[in-house]
Amino acid sequence: MMESQPLQEPTATAPAAGEEAAGAPPAVVPGKEFTRTCKGLVVVLIGGYVLLQLLPSSLNYLAIIPSKTIPYVWTVFTAGYIEQVLPGAIGSSLGLLFCGKDIEPVWGRKEFLKFIILVNSICGVLAFCFAIGLYYVTGKESFLVTPLSGFHGCLAGFLVALKQLLPNLELPMCFFWKIKAKWMPFFVVCFSSIMAFIVPDSINFLPTLVSGMYVSWLYLRYFQRNPLTGLRGDPSDDFSFPSLFPAAMRPVTDPVANLFDRMLCARSRPSEVALPVSDPTKASRRRERGERVLEERLASDHAADTEAPAHGHGTAED
Repeated sequence: MMESQPLQEPTATAPAAGEEAAGAPPAVVPGKEFTRTCKGLVVVLIGGYVLLQLLPSSLNYLAIIPSKTIPYVWTVFTAGYIEQVLPGAIGSSLGLLFCGKDIEPVWGRKEFLKFIILVNSICGVLAFCFAIGLYYVTGKESFLVTPLSGFHGCLAGFLVALKQLLPNLELPMCFFWKIKAKWMPFFVVCFSSIMAFIVPDSINFLPTLVSGMYVSWLYLRYFQRNPLTGLRGDPSDDFSFPSLFPAAMRPVTDPVANLFDRMLCARSRPSEVALPVSDPTKASRRRERGERVLEERLASDHAADTEAPAHGHGTAED
């Protein structure tokens, strides 16, 4: 397997002359090689699985067990890197390699690792809270003693990142079926929700998947320093909250998106405060008022300048 050099600068195609003049960001292209960072994280995932096979009792100190999380608080940070079954370890490793080769060259190693740590940590906290909530609602003690761990929350976050960077990238699902990256988050949520009803034990994975998508979208939408534009967040309509769902769901998703914008848009889009309003009539009236104020100010300054020499000439004659 070829070794790739550490990439810290965004990978992009050369923009056309018109795009460069307009200040458009360069286009992102898919990566070609697995990065060293991803390979190192794969070693961590496989190593965590091997550790559980050699020392099964270590699961109590590395995975989230809600009844023991209060003394073992660090488990909310370590659980995201512990796979309990071999298929999970293999699937997470492959997902990390193939998603990371497209994401890390654009973000850089530091931002890529920051994203993984942030999403995994918050998913751990939310998984613990969700398990406690289910216990109080259902009264089943199984929610308190079932170990929760896995990298799937971060993988769900990678799907949201691919939607942002490469929305039209086709991801293989089966032998002859591919789906565009922009629809993968919605597809995974629907599939996981259906599986939760068919296989009741799989409901433990659903909160982490949903949390990973939700947390990653919030971070990328409002807080991340975009390496292609230099701006904080991504205010484009193609990455809005409703864009994660089909257009038929807009009546439900639009109010949620408006709530997010009212709460967080001032932090993510400060440059838009000075933009003119979209209504041409209001914009024209605002320009006219500005011109009148400017003319009045220039006239008053000119009158003050003409009065000053006259006053000085009168004093000299006295």
